[in-house]
Amino acid sequence: MRKLPFIVLLILSFILEVAVCITSIGKFSDVQQDTVAVNACLQSIEEYYGEPDKYVKELPYVLIDNDGKVLYKTEDGLSESVNEAVKNNDTMLNVENDGEIIGKLIVANRTANRIENYKQRIVITVVCSSLVQITLIFAYWLYLRKTIIKPFERMNEFAVRVASGDLDVPLELDRKHVFGSFTEAFDLMRSELKAARLAEKKASDDKKEMVAKLSHDIKTPVASIKSSSEIGAAVTKEDKARALFELINQKSDQITTLTDNLFNASVNDITEISVAPSRYGSAVVAELIRKADYLNKAGAFEVPDCDIYIDKLRLQQAFDNVFMNSYKYADTEIKVEASIEDECLAVRIEDFGGGVDNDELPLMKLKYKRGSNSESKDGAGLGLYITDKFMDGMNGRLELRNTDKGFAVIFYIRTI
Repeated sequence: MRKLPFIVLLILSFILEVAVCITSIGKFSDVQQDTVAVNACLQSIEEYYGEPDKYVKELPYVLIDNDGKVLYKTEDGLSESVNEAVKNNDTMLNVENDGEIIGKLIVANRTANRIENYKQRIVITVVCSSLVQITLIFAYWLYLRKTIIKPFERMNEFAVRVASGDLDVPLELDRKHVFGSFTEAFDLMRSELKAARLAEKKASDDKKEMVAKLSHDIKTPVASIKSSSEIGAAVTKEDKARALFELINQKSDQITTLTDNLFNASVNDITEISVAPSRYGSAVVAELIRKADYLNKAGAFEVPDCDIYIDKLRLQQAFDNVFMNSYKYADTEIKVEASIEDECLAVRIEDFGGGVDNDELPLMKLKYKRGSNSESKDGAGLGLYITDKFMDGMNGRLELRNTDKGFAVIFYIRTI
């Protein structure tokens, strides 16, 4: 698994850190003054007193006489008096000649400096190892975010869309993360749901068509009956016969009314979808458009900074409907522009597919209305109708326009 290299590197960095710390701590016992070297220096001075060139110089030391005068020193910066030597905890030995003390040897004590060096080495090792470990943990977090968290967030957004009835936008497939096969199955579910929805729509349309035909077939003979009864009522001279003809007229009108009610009930059966707008920053509009433009056909665009009054989920569905229509019917690049107009955020989405007939343009927001260029494409003719209803629910409006090269949909989103 890909997490194995991260774990191995973390373990190795920890082992290295512990090893360096143990080694440095173990050397604390080696920082004591080297008595053999000190005695060697003392013996060379006593043997060759007055001949500095023959002194042993392995250690830093100062030679002073009984009056405190410096006779010889191996380097600068050493203690040059008894008081300084006591203060610095240096080693002091008497220099004798024929049993008589003729001076003192002050050997510098570097134990504290050595210990400090080892401490610094330990600190540097711990800090560097910690930085490496933090870097590895952060890199692993980025890996988890890319392969698990982000795909899961996309699937969550996709599930919300599917639950709200938006079955047109596919889920982007990526087999490089752990949800790869699951993502494919998830999108297959969307395709099956869409197919079932289209089948349901076809069955509903067939039912409506049957009801419309039956309504027409019923109303035609009823109209003939009503016409004949009116003529009969006009020509008859008997009151009883005239009353019967009038009863036939009344019943004909009643049948006609019931038939009209049956037809309207079958056509107007779309469930009302709730719209609950609230306050958002306009930056959310760019986010929703990019999610709707899953084929990345829209170029760069900017959205003016303002506060808007929208239902985020319904506006997402509205953008999805418009982009899906553009993909399906135009299949061109898409231009997106946004500006502030009349206390509204106007978002213009334009393609270059030739548009629709001018005679059809005013009808495109009607229920089940589709342009003449959509005959070979699947669809129910409800996208722009539902989008228009959503914009009304958000106190905005939707405009459709033919342009020189294509078709434009303009969302007027209420600002606050």
